[in-house]
Amino acid sequence: MARVGIIGGGAFGTAMACVLSRSGHEIVVYAREPEVVESINRDRVNAMFLAGATIPRGIVATGDLAAASARQDFILMVVAAQHVREVAAQMRPLVAPGTPVVACSKGIERKSCEFMPEVLAAALPEAVVAVLSGPSFAREIAADLPCAVGLGCTDARVRARLARAIANPRFCVHPSEDAIGVAIGGVMKNVVGIASGITAGRKLGENARSTLVTLGLAETVRLGLAKGARAETFMGVAGIGDLMLSANSMQSRNTSLGFALGEGRKLAEVLAGRREVTEGAFSTEAVAALARTLGVDMPITFAIDDVLNRSADLDGAMARLMAHLAAGAPAMPD
Repeated sequence: MARVGIIGGGAFGTAMACVLSRSGHEIVVYAREPEVVESINRDRVNAMFLAGATIPRGIVATGDLAAASARQDFILMVVAAQHVREVAAQMRPLVAPGTPVVACSKGIERKSCEFMPEVLAAALPEAVVAVLSGPSFAREIAADLPCAVGLGCTDARVRARLARAIANPRFCVHPSEDAIGVAIGGVMKNVVGIASGITAGRKLGENARSTLVTLGLAETVRLGLAKGARAETFMGVAGIGDLMLSANSMQSRNTSLGFALGEGRKLAEVLAGRREVTEGAFSTEAVAALARTLGVDMPITFAIDDVLNRSADLDGAMARLMAHLAAGAPAMPD
């Protein structure tokens, strides 16, 4: 049995608490919302973020960051990507040197254009950083439905230990030394999910949707290679697996956001009605900026960035994208 701190009491943090409890560990969940803490401890549910899922007894919620950060065998960081650096900085005096900290937020920091393992490595330099990502809707893993994820960590010994500790018969963990690739797959599936949703909401057809998702995978690989990732990472659960789930399901917050935009709704209106963060809405701008800095051709990402952040007309942006792709989109990198 390990002591595990989960930083973030949203849907995915709560679901991972359920997973790790089934894997036999002692779990403390940090949530900043007092009502979430009370709901978990008193009623064994997270009524705000994961209504309907029963939380196993033994999982404890707290509003005290130190209680979930200090003296833990490992920690899962599940706060929204734009807040990871700030929260990690608060944790720095609390986390013992050598403690594994696993990034679970599928985002990229807007200001720095850094992925979550990079942010954690800077904010918690004495921790061992890992990243967990893959096709894992929170509600399904909370309900103990089968799932597989990737776990990226450059430290082989820690990677093997974490994979064994997190896994159980219904939650498979595929270890990888390609931490940055695992992180990039988790970010890009959100961007491509928005594009997929727009295509569906605009009734452009399944042919167009499939084409965009396929070329979105190619963009993911190109960005990954430019960042030193391995192409094969994107052929696994943390790449194409997560992309297939998100881009083809309205359960995805990013795909449903794109669908709403495709139907003509405004971005601010859609986001205002959501409690959980739709990471792609905040990540796309940083991914586009990073791609331009690295000289990576990512026309789908650029088009979604134009729509989300530059007030581009949706139909015009999609027409320009289709014209660009028809002119000869780059092939999948070797």
